[in-house]
Amino acid sequence: MNYSVIFYIMGWILNFEAVFMILPCIVALIYKEPAGCYLLTMALCLLMGIPLVLKKPKNQIFYTAEGFVTVSLSWVVLSVMGAVPFLLSGHILNPMDALFETVSGFTTTGASILNDVEALPKCHLFWRSFTHWIGGMGVLVFILSLLPLAGGTHMNLMKAESPGPSVSKLVPKVQTTAKLLYSIYLGMTVLECVILLFGGMPLFDAITITFGTAGTGGFAIRNTSLGEYSAFQQNVVTVFMILFGVNFNVYFLFLIGKIRAGLKSEEVRCYLLVIAAAIGIITIDTMSLYRSAGEALHHAAFQVGSIITTTGYGTVDFNLWPQASRTVLVLLMFIGACAGSTGGGIKVSRFIVLFKSMKMELSHLLHPNAVIKIKMDGKVLDEDMIRSVNVYMVAYILLFAISVFLIAVDERDLITNFTAVAATFNNIGPGLELVGPTQNFGLFSNFSKGVLIFDMLAGRLEIFPMLLLFNRETWKRF
Repeated sequence: MNYSVIFYIMGWILNFEAVFMILPCIVALIYKEPAGCYLLTMALCLLMGIPLVLKKPKNQIFYTAEGFVTVSLSWVVLSVMGAVPFLLSGHILNPMDALFETVSGFTTTGASILNDVEALPKCHLFWRSFTHWIGGMGVLVFILSLLPLAGGTHMNLMKAESPGPSVSKLVPKVQTTAKLLYSIYLGMTVLECVILLFGGMPLFDAITITFGTAGTGGFAIRNTSLGEYSAFQQNVVTVFMILFGVNFNVYFLFLIGKIRAGLKSEEVRCYLLVIAAAIGIITIDTMSLYRSAGEALHHAAFQVGSIITTTGYGTVDFNLWPQASRTVLVLLMFIGACAGSTGGGIKVSRFIVLFKSMKMELSHLLHPNAVIKIKMDGKVLDEDMIRSVNVYMVAYILLFAISVFLIAVDERDLITNFTAVAATFNNIGPGLELVGPTQNFGLFSNFSKGVLIFDMLAGRLEIFPMLLLFNRETWKRF
């Protein structure tokens, strides 16, 4: 096991987190708020980070297992240090609550333990939203675009952190791929913020809401989430939530002029079809609750975009919607966005592979000797890809069931527990009943919050990097 590279990368994680905290310090300065909690946390990060990066490791051989361990530990360290300002400022007194809030931010979950978000100072509101933007594309993807490490190191870290069943290089160099991804991410972020500003949204609101949209996170700066903003502003967020849920490889194809190839993406077409069908069903089902069909369509489109992309913003309390509409939203929680996007969930591509695998198995029952291949976007999927999807689903179901069982110790109702796990494991934010869009997760015990924290990290990192930390064989390698 290559300890030197692992510690080297961990050092850069701490150093970059210190740099990230400059922004909430600037916000505190603008709004004349105390910034000591961030300055002290920055000092702690640098105190630990600088010694780890002073000497660049000579041996940069880095295998997949090491990449998974490094990514898992990096996200844990990132979250722990990100929670420190909340504790030092006294705005969150319980360390488990502070960690829950920060993990929820970095994993782009958006589940909160806060009763009154508007009571927080602007610098904390900014930091909460900024953690979404950092975690959306992945902090390690950002660092990979800057650090001159060996190519194998880059690819193994990118595979471990990027959401979806597979990670491919857009261009021959992985470092260039990381830069391209962040360029697209930054460009879309700026575009949304500018449009919201032209739509009359205040600058601070536009920046923080854009961070939450881009990272598909959902931390709002008002207690009513996005319910108080204009219909135009909500529509802008709806469009960009859906756009950020698209595989970023498609945007790359658009940029290089291969528009037709991008439009042929089977996953994206299925993703948009599911969105359209869900909006239609919910619009019809909720029409009697609103003044017009247009208003019902507006709220249905927003909530469908918010849930399937695992953003978690809200314009209305969908917990009050009819059962059919609530059921559709719960199903969307599991489907999630596209692979290679900033969204969470199981991912549309996995469902396509599972559906085609089932179809292939039925064909084999009828024609045992037939040679049938599963294709996606015209390409034959190899056995390793199909196996990884099947194993992922087994691990997903087991962890989901165990999590629901463990948090049952708090004696909450089944819908609350089930949707709380669904909302955290799929990185969505709001669930139903006691964890609905107008409620929060503060009602759970520290033990249950610990379970949900693990679920958020496991969901963001696609399960296996976190599971490897608890595998005895992993540490034997050390």
